[in-house]
Amino acid sequence: MSGGEREARPSGFRSGFAAVLGRPNVGKSTMVNRLVGEKVSIVSDRAQTTRRRIAGVVSAAEYQLVLLDLPGFQRPFDALTARMQRTVNDALEEVDAALVVLNAAEPFGGGDRFILAAVAASSTPTVIVANKVDLVPAMQLPKVLARARELAPAADVLPVSALTGQNLPAVLKALVAALPEGPRYFPAEESTDQPLELLVGELIREQALRRTREEVPHAIAVEVQSLEERRGRPLLEIEALLVVETESQKGILIGKGGALVKQIGSAARREIEAIVGAHVFLSLRVKVRKHWRRDDAFVERIL
Repeated sequence: MSGGEREARPSGFRSGFAAVLGRPNVGKSTMVNRLVGEKVSIVSDRAQTTRRRIAGVVSAAEYQLVLLDLPGFQRPFDALTARMQRTVNDALEEVDAALVVLNAAEPFGGGDRFILAAVAASSTPTVIVANKVDLVPAMQLPKVLARARELAPAADVLPVSALTGQNLPAVLKALVAALPEGPRYFPAEESTDQPLELLVGELIREQALRRTREEVPHAIAVEVQSLEERRGRPLLEIEALLVVETESQKGILIGKGGALVKQIGSAARREIEAIVGAHVFLSLRVKVRKHWRRDDAFVERIL
Protein backbone atom coordinates (compact mmCIF):
# COMPACT_ATOMS: atom_id res chain seq x y z
CA MET A 1 0.00 0.00 0.00
CA SER A 2 1.27 3.49 -0.68
CA GLY A 3 0.13 7.06 -0.37
CA GLY A 4 2.47 8.69 -2.83
CA GLU A 5 6.24 9.10 -3.00
CA ARG A 6 7.88 7.68 0.14
CA GLU A 7 10.20 9.93 2.09
CA ALA A 8 13.44 8.90 3.77
CA ARG A 9 12.86 7.87 7.36
CA PRO A 10 14.88 8.66 10.47
CA SER A 11 16.44 5.75 12.34
CA GLY A 12 13.83 3.76 14.27
CA PHE A 13 10.92 5.43 12.48
CA ARG A 14 7.71 3.37 12.70
CA SER A 15 5.03 3.45 10.04
CA GLY A 16 2.17 1.40 8.75
CA PHE A 17 -1.53 0.94 8.16
CA ALA A 18 -4.18 0.08 10.75
CA ALA A 19 -7.67 -1.11 9.81
CA VAL A 20 -10.45 0.38 11.95
CA LEU A 21 -13.08 -2.35 12.26
CA GLY A 22 -16.45 -2.71 13.91
CA ARG A 23 -20.16 -3.11 13.40
CA PRO A 24 -22.00 -0.23 11.72
CA ASN A 25 -22.49 2.86 13.89
CA VAL A 26 -19.99 2.01 16.65
CA GLY A 27 -18.13 5.31 16.18
CA LYS A 28 -15.29 4.32 13.85
CA SER A 29 -15.34 7.54 11.82
CA THR A 30 -15.55 9.75 14.90
CA MET A 31 -12.54 7.92 16.31
CA VAL A 32 -10.52 8.33 13.11
CA ASN A 33 -11.31 12.05 12.98
CA ARG A 34 -10.29 12.47 16.63
CA LEU A 35 -7.01 10.59 16.22
CA VAL A 36 -6.14 12.47 13.01
CA GLY A 37 -7.06 15.80 14.54
CA GLU A 38 -9.34 16.95 11.75
CA LYS A 39 -12.36 15.77 9.80
CA VAL A 40 -11.44 13.23 7.14
CA SER A 41 -14.49 10.97 7.40
CA ILE A 42 -18.18 11.88 7.58
CA VAL A 43 -20.23 11.01 10.64
CA SER A 44 -23.91 10.18 11.13
CA ASP A 45 -26.05 7.81 13.18
CA ARG A 46 -27.06 5.84 10.06
CA ALA A 47 -25.74 2.41 9.15
CA GLN A 48 -23.74 2.35 5.88
CA THR A 49 -22.48 5.91 6.42
CA THR A 50 -18.94 4.81 5.53
CA ARG A 51 -19.10 3.13 2.12
CA ARG A 52 -15.45 2.99 1.10
CA ARG A 53 -11.96 2.90 2.56
CA ILE A 54 -10.82 6.29 3.82
CA ALA A 55 -7.27 6.88 5.01
CA GLY A 56 -6.62 9.25 7.91
CA VAL A 57 -2.94 10.05 8.48
CA VAL A 58 -1.41 10.68 11.92
CA SER A 59 2.16 11.98 11.58
CA ALA A 60 4.80 12.65 14.22
CA ALA A 61 8.58 12.89 14.33
CA GLU A 62 8.90 9.23 15.34
CA TYR A 63 6.03 7.58 13.42
CA GLN A 64 3.33 7.76 10.79
CA LEU A 65 0.12 5.86 11.41
CA VAL A 66 -2.36 5.53 8.54
CA LEU A 67 -5.82 4.70 9.86
CA LEU A 68 -8.15 3.03 7.37
CA ASP A 69 -11.76 3.92 8.18
CA LEU A 70 -13.73 1.02 6.71
CA PRO A 71 -17.40 0.17 6.18
CA GLY A 72 -18.99 -1.76 9.04
CA PHE A 73 -18.99 -5.55 8.81
CA GLN A 74 -22.25 -6.68 7.24
CA ARG A 75 -23.91 -9.37 5.15
CA PRO A 76 -23.83 -8.22 1.48
CA PHE A 77 -27.23 -7.96 -0.23
CA ASP A 78 -26.57 -5.82 -3.33
CA ALA A 79 -23.67 -4.49 -5.44
CA LEU A 80 -23.06 -1.62 -3.01
CA THR A 81 -22.86 -3.68 0.19
CA ALA A 82 -20.92 -6.47 -1.55
CA ARG A 83 -18.28 -3.95 -2.58
CA MET A 84 -18.24 -2.48 0.93
CA GLN A 85 -17.61 -5.89 2.51
CA ARG A 86 -14.88 -6.71 -0.04
CA THR A 87 -13.18 -3.48 1.00
CA VAL A 88 -13.16 -4.67 4.61
CA ASN A 89 -11.91 -8.17 3.75
CA ASP A 90 -9.14 -6.91 1.47
CA ALA A 91 -7.90 -4.36 3.99
CA LEU A 92 -7.63 -6.93 6.76
CA GLU A 93 -5.22 -8.96 4.63
CA GLU A 94 -2.90 -6.00 3.98
CA VAL A 95 -2.65 -3.95 7.17
CA ASP A 96 0.01 -3.95 9.89
CA ALA A 97 -2.45 -3.59 12.77
CA ALA A 98 -6.17 -3.55 13.53
CA LEU A 99 -8.28 -1.37 15.79
CA VAL A 100 -11.53 -3.13 16.72
CA VAL A 101 -14.22 -0.77 17.99
CA LEU A 102 -17.00 -2.08 20.24
CA ASN A 103 -20.00 -0.02 21.31
CA ALA A 104 -20.05 0.09 25.11
CA ALA A 105 -23.47 1.77 25.08
CA GLU A 106 -25.19 -1.24 23.45
CA PRO A 107 -25.21 -4.99 24.20
CA PHE A 108 -22.40 -6.88 22.47
CA GLY A 109 -23.48 -9.55 20.03
CA GLY A 110 -22.74 -11.97 17.25
CA GLY A 111 -21.42 -9.26 14.95
CA ASP A 112 -18.76 -8.29 17.47
CA ARG A 113 -17.74 -11.92 17.95
CA PHE A 114 -17.53 -12.43 14.19
CA ILE A 115 -15.23 -9.43 13.74
CA LEU A 116 -12.96 -10.44 16.61
CA ALA A 117 -12.75 -14.00 15.23
CA ALA A 118 -11.87 -12.68 11.76
CA VAL A 119 -9.11 -10.50 13.18
CA ALA A 120 -7.77 -13.33 15.33
CA ALA A 121 -7.66 -15.64 12.30
CA SER A 122 -5.60 -13.06 10.42
CA SER A 123 -2.94 -12.94 13.18
CA THR A 124 -2.89 -9.14 12.83
CA PRO A 125 -1.69 -7.23 15.93
CA THR A 126 -4.92 -5.87 17.41
CA VAL A 127 -6.03 -3.10 19.76
CA ILE A 128 -9.59 -3.44 21.09
CA VAL A 129 -11.58 -0.51 22.46
CA ALA A 130 -14.98 -0.13 24.07
CA ASN A 131 -16.19 3.18 22.67
CA LYS A 132 -18.94 5.55 23.88
CA VAL A 133 -18.17 5.05 27.57
CA ASP A 134 -19.36 8.63 28.04
CA LEU A 135 -22.88 7.20 27.53
CA VAL A 136 -22.47 4.45 30.14
CA PRO A 137 -23.33 5.18 33.80
CA ALA A 138 -20.20 4.95 35.95
CA MET A 139 -21.64 2.17 38.13
CA GLN A 140 -22.32 -0.01 35.06
CA LEU A 141 -18.98 0.50 33.33
CA PRO A 142 -17.04 -2.28 35.12
CA LYS A 143 -19.69 -4.84 34.09
CA VAL A 144 -19.67 -3.58 30.49
CA LEU A 145 -15.89 -3.84 30.29
CA ALA A 146 -15.97 -7.32 31.84
CA ARG A 147 -18.40 -8.47 29.14
CA ALA A 148 -16.18 -6.91 26.47
CA ARG A 149 -13.15 -8.76 27.83
CA GLU A 150 -15.08 -12.03 27.72
CA LEU A 151 -15.29 -11.55 23.95
CA ALA A 152 -11.50 -11.18 23.69
CA PRO A 153 -9.94 -12.91 26.70
CA ALA A 154 -6.45 -12.81 25.22
CA ALA A 155 -6.41 -9.02 24.82
CA ASP A 156 -6.94 -5.93 26.91
CA VAL A 157 -9.97 -3.76 26.16
CA LEU A 158 -9.45 -0.01 26.50
CA PRO A 159 -12.46 2.08 27.60
CA VAL A 160 -12.62 5.17 25.37
CA SER A 161 -14.83 7.95 24.13
CA ALA A 162 -14.11 9.10 20.61
CA LEU A 163 -16.55 11.95 21.12
CA THR A 164 -14.73 13.44 24.13
CA GLY A 165 -11.24 12.09 23.40
CA GLN A 166 -11.12 10.07 26.64
CA ASN A 167 -8.20 7.58 26.63
CA LEU A 168 -7.39 8.08 22.94
CA PRO A 169 -3.70 8.83 23.66
CA ALA A 170 -3.45 5.27 25.02
CA VAL A 171 -5.08 3.93 21.85
CA LEU A 172 -2.63 5.84 19.67
CA LYS A 173 0.34 4.61 21.74
CA ALA A 174 -0.80 0.98 21.44
CA LEU A 175 -1.31 1.21 17.68
CA VAL A 176 2.07 2.84 17.07
CA ALA A 177 3.75 0.13 19.17
CA ALA A 178 2.25 -2.48 16.83
CA LEU A 179 3.75 -0.88 13.71
CA PRO A 180 6.98 -2.09 12.10
CA GLU A 181 9.84 0.19 11.21
CA GLY A 182 9.18 1.68 7.81
CA PRO A 183 9.05 4.73 5.55
CA ARG A 184 6.87 7.81 5.67
CA TYR A 185 4.05 6.97 3.23
CA PHE A 186 2.51 10.45 3.11
CA PRO A 187 4.00 13.94 3.38
CA ALA A 188 3.79 15.04 7.01
CA GLU A 189 1.27 17.80 6.19
CA GLU A 190 -1.25 15.45 4.54
CA SER A 191 -4.14 14.12 6.63
CA THR A 192 -5.98 11.95 4.09
CA ASP A 193 -5.65 10.28 0.71
CA GLN A 194 -9.07 11.43 -0.49
CA PRO A 195 -9.26 13.49 -3.67
CA LEU A 196 -11.15 16.73 -3.06
CA GLU A 197 -13.99 15.63 -5.36
CA LEU A 198 -14.71 12.54 -3.25
CA LEU A 199 -14.43 14.44 0.03
CA VAL A 200 -16.88 17.07 -1.23
CA GLY A 201 -19.33 14.36 -2.25
CA GLU A 202 -19.10 12.77 1.19
CA LEU A 203 -19.67 16.09 2.97
CA ILE A 204 -22.81 16.66 0.90
CA ARG A 205 -24.07 13.14 1.64
CA GLU A 206 -23.42 13.64 5.37
CA GLN A 207 -25.82 16.59 5.46
CA ALA A 208 -28.45 14.66 3.51
CA LEU A 209 -28.17 11.74 5.95
CA ARG A 210 -28.72 14.05 8.90
CA ARG A 211 -32.00 15.31 7.48
CA THR A 212 -33.69 12.13 6.24
CA ARG A 213 -35.20 9.04 7.82
CA GLU A 214 -36.42 5.51 7.09
CA GLU A 215 -35.32 4.10 3.74
CA VAL A 216 -34.06 7.35 2.22
CA PRO A 217 -30.51 7.53 3.71
CA HIS A 218 -29.52 4.13 2.30
CA ALA A 219 -30.66 5.15 -1.17
CA ILE A 220 -28.68 8.41 -1.30
CA ALA A 221 -25.55 8.79 -3.41
CA VAL A 222 -23.72 11.95 -4.44
CA GLU A 223 -22.13 12.48 -7.82
CA VAL A 224 -19.91 15.57 -8.13
CA GLN A 225 -20.18 16.69 -11.75
CA SER A 226 -17.78 19.60 -11.72
CA LEU A 227 -15.41 21.29 -9.31
CA GLU A 228 -13.68 24.45 -10.48
CA GLU A 229 -11.49 26.94 -8.64
CA ARG A 230 -11.85 30.51 -9.88
CA ARG A 231 -8.59 32.23 -10.68
CA GLY A 232 -7.82 35.46 -8.91
CA ARG A 233 -10.25 34.89 -6.03
CA PRO A 234 -10.73 32.25 -3.32
CA LEU A 235 -13.90 30.72 -4.79
CA LEU A 236 -14.67 27.06 -5.47
CA GLU A 237 -17.64 26.37 -7.75
CA ILE A 238 -19.22 22.92 -7.38
CA GLU A 239 -22.04 21.22 -9.27
CA ALA A 240 -23.32 18.01 -7.72
CA LEU A 241 -26.22 15.56 -7.92
CA LEU A 242 -28.00 13.92 -5.04
CA VAL A 243 -28.98 10.55 -6.52
CA VAL A 244 -31.88 8.48 -5.17
CA GLU A 245 -33.80 5.45 -6.44
CA THR A 246 -37.46 6.55 -6.54
CA GLU A 247 -39.55 9.62 -7.28
CA SER A 248 -40.91 9.57 -3.72
CA GLN A 249 -37.37 9.74 -2.33
CA LYS A 250 -36.66 12.63 -4.69
CA GLY A 251 -39.68 14.48 -3.34
CA ILE A 252 -38.55 13.95 0.24
CA LEU A 253 -35.05 15.25 -0.50
CA ILE A 254 -36.30 18.31 -2.35
CA GLY A 255 -38.84 19.13 0.35
CA LYS A 256 -41.71 21.58 0.22
CA GLY A 257 -40.80 24.40 -2.11
CA GLY A 258 -37.24 23.05 -2.33
CA ALA A 259 -36.65 23.79 1.35
CA LEU A 260 -34.84 20.57 2.31
CA VAL A 261 -32.38 20.46 -0.58
CA LYS A 262 -31.57 24.12 0.15
CA GLN A 263 -30.85 23.23 3.80
CA ILE A 264 -28.62 20.35 2.70
CA GLY A 265 -26.76 22.60 0.28
CA SER A 266 -26.25 25.42 2.79
CA ALA A 267 -24.96 23.09 5.51
CA ALA A 268 -22.70 21.21 3.10
CA ARG A 269 -21.30 24.48 1.75
CA ARG A 270 -20.26 25.55 5.26
CA GLU A 271 -18.55 22.19 5.86
CA ILE A 272 -16.69 22.37 2.55
CA GLU A 273 -15.59 25.96 3.18
CA ALA A 274 -14.14 24.90 6.54
CA ILE A 275 -12.09 22.21 4.79
CA VAL A 276 -10.86 24.14 1.72
CA GLY A 277 -10.46 27.58 3.32
CA ALA A 278 -12.27 29.37 0.52
CA HIS A 279 -15.76 30.56 -0.40
CA VAL A 280 -17.87 27.88 -2.05
CA PHE A 281 -20.71 28.18 -4.55
CA LEU A 282 -22.61 24.88 -4.50
CA SER A 283 -25.24 24.00 -7.10
CA LEU A 284 -27.14 20.93 -5.89
CA ARG A 285 -29.84 19.01 -7.77
CA VAL A 286 -31.72 15.77 -7.09
CA LYS A 287 -31.92 12.98 -9.67
CA VAL A 288 -33.63 9.58 -9.76
CA ARG A 289 -31.54 6.60 -10.86
CA LYS A 290 -33.60 3.47 -10.28
CA HIS A 291 -31.89 0.61 -8.42
CA TRP A 292 -28.50 2.31 -8.52
CA ARG A 293 -27.26 0.18 -5.62
CA ARG A 294 -27.49 -2.88 -7.91
CA ASP A 295 -25.57 -1.16 -10.70
CA ASP A 296 -21.93 -2.26 -10.45
CA ALA A 297 -20.69 0.36 -12.92
CA PHE A 298 -22.37 3.25 -11.09
CA VAL A 299 -21.24 2.01 -7.68
CA GLU A 300 -17.70 1.75 -9.01
CA ARG A 301 -17.85 5.35 -10.27
CA ILE A 302 -19.12 6.98 -7.07
CA LEU A 303 -16.91 4.95 -4.71
